[in-house]
Amino acid sequence: MTEATELRRNITVEESLPTIHYQVAMPQPETHLFEVTLRLVGFPLPILDLKLPVWTPGSYLVREYAKNLQDFAAFTGDQSERADSFLRTDTALGTVLGKPHLRSSTQKPLAWQKISKNHWQVETRGLQEINVHYRIFANELSVRTNHLDATHGYFNGAALFFRLPGWEEQPIQVTILPPRPEWQVTTALPSVSGQANTFYASDFDTLVDSPFEIGNHPLYHFEVLGKPHELAIWGQGNFSAQQMIADVKKIIAVEAQMFGGLPYQRYVFFLHLFSQAYGGLEHKDCCSLIYQRFGFRDRDKYERFMQLVAHEFFHLWNVKRIRPKGLEVFDYDQENYTPSLWFCEGTTSYYDLLIPLRSGIYDAKSFLNNWGKEITRFLTTPGRKVQPLSESSFDAWIKLYRQDPNSNNSQMSYYLKGEMVSLLLDLLIRSLHRNQRSLDDVMRKMWHQFGKEEIGYTPEQLQEVIESVAKIDLSDFFARYIHGIEDLPFNNYLEPFGLQLVVDGEEEPYLGVKASTDNGKELIKFVEVGSPAQLAGIDPGDELLAIDGIKVTASQLSERLKDYQPSHTIKITVFHQDELRTYPVILGNPRPNRYQVKPMTHPNSTQQENLAGWLGVSLAMTP
Repeated sequence: MTEATELRRNITVEESLPTIHYQVAMPQPETHLFEVTLRLVGFPLPILDLKLPVWTPGSYLVREYAKNLQDFAAFTGDQSERADSFLRTDTALGTVLGKPHLRSSTQKPLAWQKISKNHWQVETRGLQEINVHYRIFANELSVRTNHLDATHGYFNGAALFFRLPGWEEQPIQVTILPPRPEWQVTTALPSVSGQANTFYASDFDTLVDSPFEIGNHPLYHFEVLGKPHELAIWGQGNFSAQQMIADVKKIIAVEAQMFGGLPYQRYVFFLHLFSQAYGGLEHKDCCSLIYQRFGFRDRDKYERFMQLVAHEFFHLWNVKRIRPKGLEVFDYDQENYTPSLWFCEGTTSYYDLLIPLRSGIYDAKSFLNNWGKEITRFLTTPGRKVQPLSESSFDAWIKLYRQDPNSNNSQMSYYLKGEMVSLLLDLLIRSLHRNQRSLDDVMRKMWHQFGKEEIGYTPEQLQEVIESVAKIDLSDFFARYIHGIEDLPFNNYLEPFGLQLVVDGEEEPYLGVKASTDNGKELIKFVEVGSPAQLAGIDPGDELLAIDGIKVTASQLSERLKDYQPSHTIKITVFHQDELRTYPVILGNPRPNRYQVKPMTHPNSTQQENLAGWLGVSLAMTP
C-alpha cells in the first residue's frame, strides 16, 4: 500500500470532495495541439497522482495515449481567479490565453515527477488549489483518438484527460474554449447552466464515454419516441441529410422496439467524412462514425453505412450496458480480458445485417446477398482452423488490432465468426420453436438480467441464458464452435428455412496469394499457409513481376491463372528483398472463393413458414 493510499483511507467524507475542472483550449488549431488545464480545488492529499488511460472502452488495444502528451507543468492556484477563467493572459509577458507553461504572477511551480509511461505525481504540499497544464498532440482522425486542425477539433476523453486514482467517482466539469466565435461545441454531456461551453460529467467513466466535436459543423436535430437526437457531420460528401435521418429514425425505432424503449434522455451521432474511411465507436449516449465522403450515392455503399449505424446504435444495449464481467469495471492502465467479445461484437454484427432489413432499408434479397459476402469472408480465412472464437475474444489486445501478413493464417476475427455463430444460434432457436423464440429473446433476457442494472455477466451465465431460451443443452455447440475450431455446418442450420449455401463463381487453379497495387508496385500482401505459393518460397512483401516470363499485375492474376490447369508448374518471377527470383510453383486444385445463400428449389411448407417468420417474406419473394 502506498503512502497516498493510506492517507486517502484516513480522509473524512467532508474532506474528500475536491472539485475537478478541466479547460480545453485550442488557440492555434493548425498546430494540432489541444492545450489542457486541470484545476483542482480542495484536494486533501500531499501527493496528486495523475494517470492518462492507455486504452478506451470499445477499442481493445493499448494505444499509449501518453505518447501524445507534452509540456506537462503544475502550479499553485490563485483562488481570486474565477473557476471558468483559470487560464488568463499574462499581459506583462505578452502570452497567449491557454499556453500551458505560462501562468499568472500569483502562481508558483510545484515539484512533480513522472513515475511510469502514463503516471505523473505532483507534490501538492496541502495546497487548496492546484493547476496542471499540458498539451496533447492531436492529428490522428479515428473514432478512438483525437484530431485538431483548422476545420475542427475532436477528442475522446481517454486520450485527453487524466484519471485521478481514488477519485474516479467525483463529478467533473469541462470548459471548452473554441478558437473562433463561430465554432460550436457538441457533446452528449449536459451543459452547465450559466457557464458558456461548460459541461458536466457525473464521473470519470462518463467523461471517457463522451467525445467532443468542436467546429462549424452542421448539426441536425430530430426526435424519435419523444426523445431528442442530434447528428453532427464534419466533412463534405454526397450524402442527403434528409434521407440519412429518415433511415436512422427507422433503425432507432426497430431497435427500441426490440428492447422495450430507449435507455437515454438524449443521443448524439457524430459522423466524420473523408476518403476511404470506415469505422465506429459506441458510447452510452452517443456514437462516433467515420465513413467515406462519397459513399452515399451508390446503393450498396449506402446500405453498408446504415449497417454501421445499426451496429453502433445496437451497442448502446449490447456492450455499453450488457457487458461481460471482465468489462464491468474498466482498468484504464492495462488490458481488460474477456472470452465473450464474440457476443459483444459478433452478435452485434449479426444484428447490423438484420436491423436494416427489419427497418425496410433493404429487402430480403440484399440481406441474403450480404450474408453470402460475409460467409465468403469467413470461409476464405484460413485462421478459422487455427484460433477458437473464445480465444480470439481473449487475445483481441495482441492480435485483432495488430494485423500482420500472417494474421489471416493464424487468427479469426471475433466480429466475423461471432456473427456466424450468432446466425446459427438464431436459426437453431427459431427452428426448435417455430419462430416463437429467437436470439431476440436472448438479447431481451440479457438486458433485463444484466443490462438494466449494468451487472457484468460471466461466460457461463451467457451460455445459461442462451440455453434457457433455446430450451436445450448447448454444451456441445459451444465446445465445437466457440471453444473449438470445427467447421460451421451452415447448411444444417439453413435447411429448416429452405435456404442453402452454394459455391458461386468461376474458379482458377489454386495458388494461394493475394496481391494488390501499392505505390505503383504489384505487391504480394498475403500467402496462405500450406499453399503452392508458400511451399515454393514466395513471401508477403515480394513484388510480383511475371508468370512464365510475361508481366502480370495484381488485377490480372486471377484471369492469368485460369489459363492453366491444376498440377501444372508455372514460373513466378518476383523481387524478393530486392533480389530477382523465379520460383517454380505447382498449382493446386481449385478452391471455392465465393459463396451465396440461395433458396432451395422445392421447399416444404414448414421451411416456408420458418423463413417467413425469420425474414418476414416468403421464399417466392427471395432471390
